[in-house]
Amino acid sequence: MKIVDRYISRDFLVTFIFSSASFVSLFTLIHMVDNLDDFYKHHVPGWRIVMFYLSSLPETLLVTTPLSVLLASLFVTGKLSMQSELPALKSAGLSLGRLLRPFLLVASCITLFNFANSCWIVPSMYDWARGFEKRYLRNESREDDIVHIRESNDRILTVGHIGADLESAWSVSLEEFKGHRLVSRIDADSLRVTPSGGKWRFYHARHRSFTDNGETLTVHDGAEPVDIRLSPDTFRMLNADPDQMSVWQLYRFIRHQEDAGISGLDRARVKLHTKIALPFAGVIIIMIGVPLSTRKKRSGLALEATISLLVGFLYLGMQKTLTGIGYSGFINPALAAWLPNIIFMAAGAAIYRTAND
Repeated sequence: MKIVDRYISRDFLVTFIFSSASFVSLFTLIHMVDNLDDFYKHHVPGWRIVMFYLSSLPETLLVTTPLSVLLASLFVTGKLSMQSELPALKSAGLSLGRLLRPFLLVASCITLFNFANSCWIVPSMYDWARGFEKRYLRNESREDDIVHIRESNDRILTVGHIGADLESAWSVSLEEFKGHRLVSRIDADSLRVTPSGGKWRFYHARHRSFTDNGETLTVHDGAEPVDIRLSPDTFRMLNADPDQMSVWQLYRFIRHQEDAGISGLDRARVKLHTKIALPFAGVIIIMIGVPLSTRKKRSGLALEATISLLVGFLYLGMQKTLTGIGYSGFINPALAAWLPNIIFMAAGAAIYRTAND
């Protein structure tokens, strides 16, 4: 690496670390001030608060990386321009593409760290951080939705309410089809999963058989074992949160749900693609930050910080909006996660061509 590369890389890395620390401190301070009343009301011990913010640190770093990378690139390139170092480098034959090389090298290292952070570190800290929020900061009442599970090619299990222990359910039915014709149906007040033997116990079950001659009804009071070809962990998987899974666990979770015929997986698919797409924001944002600061300006750090905040929050806002749309199934999950990167990559290419003219 040449002297100029080491010089730019060192300045960019130091500025990025300072920017990251500043944004993380700012986000943490805002969150803490906003929730002081809840901490006081629930008498939360100080060490729990400290552990909560430490466990939230990887996610905060991941979210603020686009802001930090953009601010660092704008500041370093702007400083080179204001101190007449950039014109000197250009007169020595340094092109904009060559200038980008040390920035992209450091940004690639940041991307590798963020990829590991997004796919493995953040999910491993999820239980502590979200458990703290649910206990001390949120009063959520969850409405239960009816769940339809394809137990096999010709049987569908419908569940009205899953128990808190994730091993029981209420208002259940098991329908069996022959082609498009319903041949039998079991309605039960409740069921409980039996881990061994593949048997699930239905309670107060009503069996209906449908033939061309009519319907036959049989009622069984008490518990009745029924063969269900589903994993005993099915209900746990249904209630699993994609945020607490690594990228491989989430991929296997989606495949398992698809094999079981469970619908409503748009949120999980968006989360899977977001875990992979978000870390690349740092490299993409460099294509915007460096060309924007290649011209000498008199405004100094104030304009760099303003541009950084505007562009950075625009990216985060677009990413949040599109993932929300993807959760609803209005657009393809992969497109919802990757579209902000595609748009900003196109914008960076346009700015690069303009600055190169």
